[in-house]
Amino acid sequence: MSHTVLVVDDDPAVLDVIVGMLEDLGCEVISAQSGPDALGRLEQNQDISILITDINMPGMDGHELAELAKRVRPELKMLQLSGREPRRGGLPMIRKPFSFEELADIMQRTTGVC
Repeated sequence: MSHTVLVVDDDPAVLDVIVGMLEDLGCEVISAQSGPDALGRLEQNQDISILITDINMPGMDGHELAELAKRVRPELKMLQLSGREPRRGGLPMIRKPFSFEELADIMQRTTGVC
């Protein structure tokens, strides 16, 4: 069974790498470069079951995005990414940079998919 993952990062190069890793894991992937863009995609696509978001983004950061996304889709599984931000709010987090194996492991442990 394929799962649709929404990945959000304001750095296009990082976004491309993460999308490629998730596709290699067998996920259907949709990408967004900002919080507002991600919320729009969530509202338009009911197939999205997992949100992976960078924490440090201009405007709406990953913490605010996670909070708003949870209101729109309470069942959504979430994973946050950061190179320097501390974990907050009890959501699973993976530190950048990470390897394909690390991403595969945390996806399996936190979402049970891909």
